[in-house]
Amino acid sequence: MALVLGTKRTVSGGGGDQSPCFIVMRRNIEIKLRLDDVESVQARVERIADSGPELLQQCDTFFMSSRGRLKLREFPDSPGELIYYERPDTREPSESRYLLYPAPDSDTLRRLLAASLGVRGVVRKRRRLYFVGQTRIHLDCVEGLGDYLELEVVLEGSQSRQEGIEIARSLLARLRVTDDALVESAYIDLLESSMSDGFGSHPNSEETC
Repeated sequence: MALVLGTKRTVSGGGGDQSPCFIVMRRNIEIKLRLDDVESVQARVERIADSGPELLQQCDTFFMSSRGRLKLREFPDSPGELIYYERPDTREPSESRYLLYPAPDSDTLRRLLAASLGVRGVVRKRRRLYFVGQTRIHLDCVEGLGDYLELEVVLEGSQSRQEGIEIARSLLARLRVTDDALVESAYIDLLESSMSDGFGSHPNSEETC
């Protein structure tokens, strides 16, 4: 985990004194690619994976946010989680800093956030989750978009961003995927872009999970 520079909250004490309290965020290195031949990539993933696949149905409701991205992730048979993250839009492996908060009553939380912030859109996907060392490998089938490969190298302690990038690049080489398939945007951005171009389905802000 890493300290987020410039993200500080002040907590008032009983005597009126104020002391600084810093938000600590987790870090990973992320990279995403569009897949035209998911079966071949899946076979290569399964040859190098330490464990998996774990099959997940995920529904992410994105809310309006003045910075970063805020989403509520819901599952059919388990508690949800509220996720806030900051990541630059780039085709290169990049560092993502994020916060997770358990959401056992996700329906109530979704309604509260929708009323207070507004809903940006909804992303639905089927995910196959694998682990290779400290890396999560996602094979995602995203409604309205298609198939994607996503790598998340979970950084440990003081592990540097460059170390994580090197791990991600090494895995891409082992999976024999090329840079021309790299995408820079989050799924919600891709859905919005496909709608503005007249393709795909809109991440309807009126829909719920």
